[in-house]
Amino acid sequence: MKNCGVETALAVEGGMKVVSPVTGEVVATLKAHDVAETEAAIAKAGEAFRKWRMVPGPRRGELVRLFAEELRNSKDDLGRMVSIEAGKSPSEGLGEVQEMIDICDFAVGLSRQLYGLTIATERPGHRMMETWHPLGVVGIVTAFNFPCAPWCWNSALALVCGDPVIWKPSEKTPLTALACQAVFERALVRFGADAPDGLSQVLIGGPDVGDALVTSEKVALISATGSTRMGRIVGPKVAARFGKCILELGGNNAGIVCPSADLDMALRAIAFGAMGTAGQRCTTMRRLFVHESVYDQLVPALKKAYASVTVGNPLEGQALVGPLIDEAAYDGMVAALGEVKDLGGVVHGGERVSVGPDTAYYVKPAIVEMPSQQGPVLRETFAPILYVMKYSDFDAVLELHNDVGGGLSSSIFTTDLREMEVFLSARGSDCGIANVNIGTSGAEIGGAFGGEKETGGGRESGSDAWRAYMRRATNTINYSKDLPLAQGVSFDIG
Repeated sequence: MKNCGVETALAVEGGMKVVSPVTGEVVATLKAHDVAETEAAIAKAGEAFRKWRMVPGPRRGELVRLFAEELRNSKDDLGRMVSIEAGKSPSEGLGEVQEMIDICDFAVGLSRQLYGLTIATERPGHRMMETWHPLGVVGIVTAFNFPCAPWCWNSALALVCGDPVIWKPSEKTPLTALACQAVFERALVRFGADAPDGLSQVLIGGPDVGDALVTSEKVALISATGSTRMGRIVGPKVAARFGKCILELGGNNAGIVCPSADLDMALRAIAFGAMGTAGQRCTTMRRLFVHESVYDQLVPALKKAYASVTVGNPLEGQALVGPLIDEAAYDGMVAALGEVKDLGGVVHGGERVSVGPDTAYYVKPAIVEMPSQQGPVLRETFAPILYVMKYSDFDAVLELHNDVGGGLSSSIFTTDLREMEVFLSARGSDCGIANVNIGTSGAEIGGAFGGEKETGGGRESGSDAWRAYMRRATNTINYSKDLPLAQGVSFDIG
């Protein structure tokens, strides 16, 4: 990682161990920050905010533009770091860095478009408008499965909006965070004196560090990506201090294959959506409803694709499926498969594959044919398990599709205009992402990313997600010599 600026030996006696899922071996030990250091970082970011908020938006965008240039120069190295630390294939590792570059490009344009509104007023001689201002310190908590892109979704927007950022990465993927920070610091050097000290910081540590960040009244916004369990902890703590919160949590995502579907297209989309990143995406397809008229055509072809998929070390060869992150993830997969067997499910695949040391956990992706939606089908297991169920009635399958806690991503495969439009309508998919003839994974940065229900309701990345990083003010200016009150209220003191 020399090209990313991480050139020192990452070894601290007794420090926090970083384990690569590719081999199950310790690749580094790092000194963790403590609560006092976290509080100091927050104070430092607060000082940075006082200066950064006064820098014009287009100038702030220039820093993000320079960061995008540095990311392009370091793309190969950062992509490999993602593969080493998160176990992703080289293509997926590079794709995650490309997401960072893309959101930086989006944010640079946004830096000149932080628009408010002029609003019609009922009072003559008055003007009413809406203005947007920098919000404050933004705390970003990320998960292992996307070790850098969600940070950049947040930080690129926060920086152009005038906010400093503090990043607390997953304990499982801190090296990628340190590498990203090193790349960002190159952009800071090129940017010059306008950038205050403490504009972007990384905190390495466990729950105590995260808790100090989440509960600090000096952190205006917490953006947390992770499990629903984590969100149930973070959300109330931020709400208790009236802070702002963006929650990007779990998803029990489903696809529906209709009678008119292009089955070849559906097969390819389902395969990537269900098996990509070894099933460890928040947008992974976990449930599949197939119409009874095409079930016997699609499902055998899907089983064949699953049986032939390559599982192996993502740093060697062309394996499409890499490792699970750790033993706990493997144990969760085994438990879920055992439970569905007791409920009448038929399991195809799911076996552990021997790749390298026993400390690495590689598995064959599993297809489970289920008689109904029950047991672990109703919850998210962060592993490559696809539950397949047969349906006959479209209205009934929509109800089943929505009858889970998560509400992140969804897809339908159909060439029937009515089915397509119903799926996208108010009575259709209740997810934040609803796709037609593509899978549940692979969102672009131009659209706001996030979901409903137990997914947390947050939105990051494109569209108008920038508004979460700013505060809104409604301004009324009286340029007349009179003082009319709204709603016709009279208050005459003379």
